[in-house]
Amino acid sequence: MLKKANVNGVAPEVLEGARSATESASGAAVEIKRWSTGRKRSVVLRLLRGEPVDAVSREVGVTIAELEQWRELALAGMDAGLKARTSDPLEARLNDAVRHVGELTMEIEILRKERELQARRPLTGRRSLT
Repeated sequence: MLKKANVNGVAPEVLEGARSATESASGAAVEIKRWSTGRKRSVVLRLLRGEPVDAVSREVGVTIAELEQWRELALAGMDAGLKARTSDPLEARLNDAVRHVGELTMEIEILRKERELQARRPLTGRRSLT
């Protein structure tokens, strides 16, 4: 059975639920010690859309240098994502070569073990030529 909470005497902003992570009810910036990827992404998108860095910095309570670093990391990640090829012919050849080397290595190990087993056996199974 569910209990209903008594909401009398509770501040309205507590009951509102989703409030900006960087603003309190009065609109003043609140210091956030740990930023999630989603929050960083939203701030960087604001910067990429052309909002002034100093205004965003004041609003979210993060230094301009850190915001610039977030933007550079985002752009670097975007560059890396755009450079990725869907089907690189050199990578396909490399994968084939690695697979072939693995097969040859297994074959060599099997032959070595067979040679060791034959070396341990006495001269059984050998025929004389005369």
